[in-house]
Amino acid sequence: MSGESAGKPYAPPWQVAGMDRADFAARIDHTVLGAETTLADAERVIAEAAEYGTNACVPPCYVAEVAEQAPAVTLMTVVGFPHGQHAPEVKREEAVAAWDDGADELDVVLNVGRLKAGDSEAVVDELAELVAAVPVPVKVIVEAPLLTDEEMRRAGEAAVEADADYLKTGTGFAGPATVSDVRRLGEYLPVKASGGIGTYEAASAMLEAGAVRIGASAGVELVEGFEG
Repeated sequence: MSGESAGKPYAPPWQVAGMDRADFAARIDHTVLGAETTLADAERVIAEAAEYGTNACVPPCYVAEVAEQAPAVTLMTVVGFPHGQHAPEVKREEAVAAWDDGADELDVVLNVGRLKAGDSEAVVDELAELVAAVPVPVKVIVEAPLLTDEEMRRAGEAAVEADADYLKTGTGFAGPATVSDVRRLGEYLPVKASGGIGTYEAASAMLEAGAVRIGASAGVELVEGFEG
């Protein structure tokens, strides 16, 4: 996807009102990433994703153990989570290890401190090296609740320059996703909205704003609440 959509809103190739339940479920990244997450929790999320038709996002330490549990489920994990301040080479190696373990997609936390300090070159270099190191889609988590409009712009531009595939609003730990964040980030790349999305109505609002994915620990509830 890279930078071809930069500078103009990403136009989703669907109408939310016309989605069926399967289409909606395929947009949900059913997630378990808390500090107390166990292997049993990760296995449960994979099983639920297979049952409900969602994707799944689990901690990197469990990827190899669950990768074959439900091969049809798109499996993703996080890199540099949750603060993004790992050394660049550590994040890169973590990304490669996650891919080797069986992850289909990676959600990588941008170094917000570097971004806020104005060191966009370091942000781009880190992301570009990581993206180049793996053959799977990379989403850049920007922690939008912590950013000004100008910082959000620079985060979007950095992700485009690094040839990332998506932007993601946040980890969920810094605050909830908002419709305005989705619209701003959608000027650069397709967006995954994540943080505080616990109802079908909230998820639908993000999709209507242009999000292509929804990250939520309430993935089952979102699909069960589908009202298409």
